[in-house]
Amino acid sequence: MEAVQKMGGTPLILAHLSDPHLPMTGGLPLRHLTLKRTLGYLNWQFRRKGAFSGTLVDRLIADIKEHEPDHVAVTGDLINLGLPEELEAATQWLNALGSGDEISVIPGNHDIYARFHRDPGVMRWRDYMLSDAFGCQLGSDITAGAFGFPFVRRLGQVALIGLNSGVPTPPFVAAGALGEAQLLGLPSVLQKLRELGLVRVVLIHHPPLARQTSRRRGLRDAEALESVLKQHGAELVLHGHNHTNTLTWLQSQSGEIPILGIASAGMASAAEGVGALGRYNLIRFTGEGERCGIEVIGRGLAEVGGPIVELDRRDLTRKDELTAAVALE
Repeated sequence: MEAVQKMGGTPLILAHLSDPHLPMTGGLPLRHLTLKRTLGYLNWQFRRKGAFSGTLVDRLIADIKEHEPDHVAVTGDLINLGLPEELEAATQWLNALGSGDEISVIPGNHDIYARFHRDPGVMRWRDYMLSDAFGCQLGSDITAGAFGFPFVRRLGQVALIGLNSGVPTPPFVAAGALGEAQLLGLPSVLQKLRELGLVRVVLIHHPPLARQTSRRRGLRDAEALESVLKQHGAELVLHGHNHTNTLTWLQSQSGEIPILGIASAGMASAAEGVGALGRYNLIRFTGEGERCGIEVIGRGLAEVGGPIVELDRRDLTRKDELTAAVALE
């Protein structure tokens, strides 16, 4: 993967979407039958199926392509029950969307839903989750060409740092965890990128702060991640999971970190009872490092069945100013 090169003051534009929950096209194979998957399948059939729309995801992707971002980040939950058939379909979806040079992916809890034996799982998406040549040369715990997290990809003056919070969980639990290896590797990555003057954008599926969701749905080692972020800083954290549009601020030693959550890209109605209508964000970066300007432009559904429109616009360098018709919640 080669880094995107941007000249001088030319903005770099990153499109961010999450939780598309691509529709299931088949049933639940007996060979993959578990209690968790059975409950999840029933939840899909009788609750989620009417709320999520693959057609809406396709419309958002078409809108993304019209705006020609430099890169696309997908922060997990591409699928629903972590089935091999779903993983294969999502691989085809990613291949149609673009190459690993154009798209970065991190897994969510629905992508790593339950334990598999002798199946590659999300390794099918490895081309979208590998560190690029720059990331491999950082001298961190990342090795050249290895599948591992955190991964680092450089896009001009922006560095994407991908974390994997997806772990198999028992029924009725949607929690995540980073684990010791990622938490040990992340500080040196953040520090080295800061020394290079790069804009550090952390990608994670689960909300990174414990207060952002319930314990049953949250990041188990959120306190440890918060401690790392407070000490080493970042210019932006992007996440999904909650299916809502949120902007939270975390004070670090180098300034306040905006933490931007986003609705499910597949949410086409309010039938599920939780979450905002489908959208994606265009994130425009100007400048370098901690002095970087960050503008977020939300695009998606303003109403059920409506067109894809601009929903809101926020300059994250001006914390209290909102230049939009609709405010982020």
